[in-house]
Amino acid sequence: SGRGVGTDVVRQGIEALKGSIEIRAQPGEGSRFLMRVPLTMAITDAMIVRVGDQRYIIPTIKIKQSVRPAPGEIATVQGEAEMLRFMNEMIPVVRLHEIFRLEPQYQDLGEGILVVVEETTGRYALFIDELLGQAQVVAKTLGEAFGKVPGISSGAILGDGRVGLILDTAELKVAA
Repeated sequence: SGRGVGTDVVRQGIEALKGSIEIRAQPGEGSRFLMRVPLTMAITDAMIVRVGDQRYIIPTIKIKQSVRPAPGEIATVQGEAEMLRFMNEMIPVVRLHEIFRLEPQYQDLGEGILVVVEETTGRYALFIDELLGQAQVVAKTLGEAFGKVPGISSGAILGDGRVGLILDTAELKVAA
């Protein structure tokens, strides 16, 4: 009694995602479950941030820490490149508003927030206006109409119905 009820709920959930589930059972050997979901869908744990009036999504797996830097923690190299002293190393600062040509709320690094991200090529800090909170988002491709947008991996519909763009943190350092 009760067998199959939980499996039916799982099946309905997977079918709602346009996927399928196949169950193969062998008496005395156990069961094998094969689930298929579309590649265009993935749930990502993320931090939603704001730059100007735009919302962006950073996968939390890439985030090491967010900081509001003290004046002595910022250095400028040759009058141009900004660096953050983070855990006894100097890491570059990337201003998202410059990459995406936005009007930010803050220009001064001490007023905004720096989100330190880590990639295989190293760490760097993203300069943003505000952390809005964490969420799980369903990533969707932008489609052929947009093509490949540098620094953006995909998009997601946020809880308030707005679209947030998911940042490709590996590309952002290169784009800066």
